Amino acid sequence: MNKVTVKTEKWALPQRKGLEDMATISTETLQALRPLCFTSPKSPKSSSRFLSIPTIEFLPRLVTMSSPISTHRAISRQHPRVRVRASAAEFSESIGDALGDVSIFTASGDVVLFKDLWDQTEGVAVVALLRHFGCPCCWELASALKESKAKFDLAGVKLIAVGIGTPNKAQLLAERLPFPMDCLYADPDRKAYDLLGLYYGLGRTFFNPASAKVFSRFEALQKAVKNYTIEATPDDTSGVLQQGGMFVFKGKQLLYARKDEGTGDHAPLDDVFDICCKVPAA
Repeated sequence: MNKVTVKTEKWALPQRKGLEDMATISTETLQALRPLCFTSPKSPKSSSRFLSIPTIEFLPRLVTMSSPISTHRAISRQHPRVRVRASAAEFSESIGDALGDVSIFTASGDVVLFKDLWDQTEGVAVVALLRHFGCPCCWELASALKESKAKFDLAGVKLIAVGIGTPNKAQLLAERLPFPMDCLYADPDRKAYDLLGLYYGLGRTFFNPASAKVFSRFEALQKAVKNYTIEATPDDTSGVLQQGGMFVFKGKQLLYARKDEGTGDHAPLDDVFDICCKVPAA
């Protein structure tokens, strides 16, 4: 198998001591993972560019086939028992109050508090904390949320999507995906993410086995990034190492909490909807 050595772009990751500049990967792996690449903003027609080469540094030991479907199967065999916790037990009973006082931005740039986004007495809301607006997996999750919105609306559930970046970055996703602006919010300082203790770091972002799940959604990912632009990436690149999560509230009460273990490790929306449907009537 031919090998190629690729140098990490300086803009790809925040400056951190001890990071490796080089990673050796196979040409077959590059082809298999090509849809997960970012396109260079300087040349829209140029070949794709990875957000970070270390994202796939571990894959040559797992992947031996170039087909996207085969790639998913190969990785699945290596990690058949990836488990993700989904529990509200680790949070204090006052987490709803604390989150309610966190300020974020609407996609149009207005400041708003979480507690103003849904009825804090009996209203049911799904709060989906995406990764940064320039992440292809963020676009894929946003697309899935958009497709499920009508179902949640009929059930009387408020759907709220929050991403990392400034409002103008949120607008890029909303316009190009597209995604409803009235459901989209920006948290450039990651205040909600920090409060909820969502995972952050190089290992979680690039090396977690749970990230392999994205290959099972290969076609959905391709469709979601059809109009993708790297310009949606936050100017503060430290945000690219932040993971997201999914939360369900009834009023201020937290009913469901799931932290993404790695990039692309999203909560199953059918499970989230079932939780919402089991909420006792007021």
